[in-house]
Amino acid sequence: MDLKSAVAQLRQQGIAIGSLAADVTEEASRWKPDPDSWSILEVLNHLVDEEVFDFRRHLEHMLFTPDQPWPEIDPQGWVTERAYNQRKLDETLRNFERERANSIRWLGELTQPNWDSKVSFDWGDLTAGDMLVSWLTHDLLHIRQLVELRYQLTAANSLPFRVEYAGKW
Repeated sequence: MDLKSAVAQLRQQGIAIGSLAADVTEEASRWKPDPDSWSILEVLNHLVDEEVFDFRRHLEHMLFTPDQPWPEIDPQGWVTERAYNQRKLDETLRNFERERANSIRWLGELTQPNWDSKVSFDWGDLTAGDMLVSWLTHDLLHIRQLVELRYQLTAANSLPFRVEYAGKW
């Protein structure tokens, strides 16, 4: 595991996430293509909570206290429970930037982490290396989601004009 590369990737992905929401209005940030989808604001608040309560916290747990009980989380439930879609976009972006910077700082302070340190679940083992790689790919999944939301929002806001000439989505 190349920690320096992983940190650089997290930094760049954080910039991409912020860029995908930087020029969106409050109203547009709350828009959903359908009731079962998340809005841009919900995705961003999810990423803030994942930064604090999931990836950084769980990786720290795996590296330093793997024998302690696993800290439970409820990412799906938090979307409504914590009223993500009622929050302010600018504040959410600042929170994400701050927490990503905290994560990058924390990761940069690690010395010789044991990427093979693991916790066991009913479904199998999870190593610290798995957790770090999952953090990187989790970002990418939500970058893809944000790109799709921006595409759908652009298409919806441009009616009666159509996007077909751009190419098939």
